[in-house]
Amino acid sequence: MLGGLFLDAYSNAALGAGLSPMIKELGLGSTQVGVLTATAPAVAILFNPIGGWLAARIGRVKPLIAAKAIAAIGAVLTATAGGFGEVWFGRGLVGVAYGIDFAVAMAMLAEYTPAKLRGRLNLWQSVWYVATTVNLGLTLVFFHLDAGVGIWRWSVGSAGVFAIALLVLQLAFLVESPSWLAAKGRLAEAAVSLRRIYGFQVTPGAKSGPDPATEQKIGFRHAGVLFRKPYLPRTFLSTAISLTQSMQYFAVGWYLPVISLAIFGQAFQTATLGSMIFNIAGIIGGALSAYVGRKIGLRTSSAIGYAFAFAILLVMGLGFGKLPIAVGFLLPFLFIFFHSAGPGANGKSIAALSYRSDIRTLGTGVTGMLGSFGSVIGLYVFPQIKEAMGLGPTIALLAVVPFLGLVSCLIVRWDPTRSGIDPDDETIDLKLRSA
Repeated sequence: MLGGLFLDAYSNAALGAGLSPMIKELGLGSTQVGVLTATAPAVAILFNPIGGWLAARIGRVKPLIAAKAIAAIGAVLTATAGGFGEVWFGRGLVGVAYGIDFAVAMAMLAEYTPAKLRGRLNLWQSVWYVATTVNLGLTLVFFHLDAGVGIWRWSVGSAGVFAIALLVLQLAFLVESPSWLAAKGRLAEAAVSLRRIYGFQVTPGAKSGPDPATEQKIGFRHAGVLFRKPYLPRTFLSTAISLTQSMQYFAVGWYLPVISLAIFGQAFQTATLGSMIFNIAGIIGGALSAYVGRKIGLRTSSAIGYAFAFAILLVMGLGFGKLPIAVGFLLPFLFIFFHSAGPGANGKSIAALSYRSDIRTLGTGVTGMLGSFGSVIGLYVFPQIKEAMGLGPTIALLAVVPFLGLVSCLIVRWDPTRSGIDPDDETIDLKLRSA
């Protein structure tokens, strides 16, 4: 599952690492760049809830396998594209895979992880930055192999290789969620999954309650339960954090190669090395987020991360081009660190930990869909504002995003790691209310 999240991050980084050469080769304008970079998260808006719905209906494994196949096709189409339209279509397929994968993988990780260790769910954020750093490293290898202006094709195409490798590995080793199987009354299969995952010797008993054939199937029509008690505050907080953290990351973090060019000059190699160093901050912060989240809670760690991100963006934007190079380098490094140690991981982790098993993928899918709007806004709007205002003022303006995230964390007090509530023990009414 972490391999799938690695692929999602790698695919996103692949386009960012080769963005400048791609713009030169295809002669793209700022609007086309905005459309291309926003396409994958825009498509993910639709496929987050679709992935969650599929996982609730047919299990967790099948959608994850399908996502890898779609990601591989999208990578190949993008890498071999002859113009804007083909790149756009390939990135659309990557968005389909991204939307399905993230909605399902986070829920499945929550179901695999023992309750006392669920703070470790945040380690997905460290995996994200490892994937980004690996892509940047391979891009440097392609650079030294004289790939030329077509270096972006090698960067994007390598994501297809990872997708095929993960497809084979997941087909061989991925085990269906015991929680989902048990909720469906398939106790014998749940026992087999528990033995394969944990080595438990489990004997399935008789299922109590309604027969699985008569149970109500979870579908999109039940999404309204996410916006009723007790889930409304949980949905609001996870959505607010997902929305704001993705907006600030995809507007700033995703464009680190572009920012590096502005700081270190127009040398591709130097800028890429600078981006790799920035991403090391993400690896460290993402690894620490599991520890920090366990010690002070996911909500509090998000609030602290937002506070630092707000201050850093203001200083970085207002002082852009005037600060010493050392400070200009340190600020993006600290931004990525506090982002990854705080809100970067927590929106998706809070969503995965806040709902009971039968609606968990629906919850992660719907909140992921709403959060994906942040990615689209960051990726599409950033090039437009940057074109009109310049890089420094744009970064300063973006400081409003972590400020809104901070306010959300202060308003809503829910924290799944501090509530003492196990969502799987909660009883909810899934019946549709009349209008």
